[in-house]
Amino acid sequence: MTWTSTMSSGYSSLEEDSEEYFFTARTSFFKKPSGKPTQCKDVEKERELRSHFSKDEIRQKVELYNLSTKDHLKMTLNPSGVYTGFIKVQLELRRPITVQGGRGGGGGGTEAFHLPLGSINTLHISSINTVQQVIQALLCKFTVADNPAKFALYKRCHREDQVYMCKLSEGEHPLFLRLLAGPNTDSLGFVLREQQAGEVMWEAFSITELTNFLRMLEKEEMERVCSVRRRYDNYRVKLQEAMREAGGPG
Repeated sequence: MTWTSTMSSGYSSLEEDSEEYFFTARTSFFKKPSGKPTQCKDVEKERELRSHFSKDEIRQKVELYNLSTKDHLKMTLNPSGVYTGFIKVQLELRRPITVQGGRGGGGGGTEAFHLPLGSINTLHISSINTVQQVIQALLCKFTVADNPAKFALYKRCHREDQVYMCKLSEGEHPLFLRLLAGPNTDSLGFVLREQQAGEVMWEAFSITELTNFLRMLEKEEMERVCSVRRRYDNYRVKLQEAMREAGGPG
């Protein structure tokens, strides 16, 4: 498995020995939708459905999907029965990530910083690519040096004005889930997050990473303190002006 990057086009590719294994990634920015995570109950159902679909049924579903999509992100069915298509993954990483070579990508060092919340990556994958491979592709896109075990892929569903969030297992196939749900991202969305607190593999963090996290948290704390102080300094000035205008004690 090799990772290559094409800087001129803004795309990255993850290629296997066969043309059926590949990723391309493109980044855009969207507002992060609100919604509290809850449990989905249909993961086992979808896993069951996967084993019952014939090649003809997959072909029909791919055709219906392509008729329903409103953009150019269509699916392609190969003679082998493997199909390729696009998924969009929203990044909701609240902890800083460690990037190899810093933001510029050069040099041999690392740098920790926050990715913008709500950014969207469009990945071109195949039906045999797993959740674990999708996570690895996203980390490679941003040259993230962190252990992939620190992250998890979730699916988000909107049903009857409620938002359901469910963590996907590493062996599940996101493109199959996309095919089942159709192209509407309200029916199904993918979200990359950190592992929950009880699931974090702390041994995967190096001392350097933990030190960088503390440094960034201290910086954010100081910025917050300064912001609060400025706000109340402004309130004090306005209150004193109002009291002088009213003829009260200054």
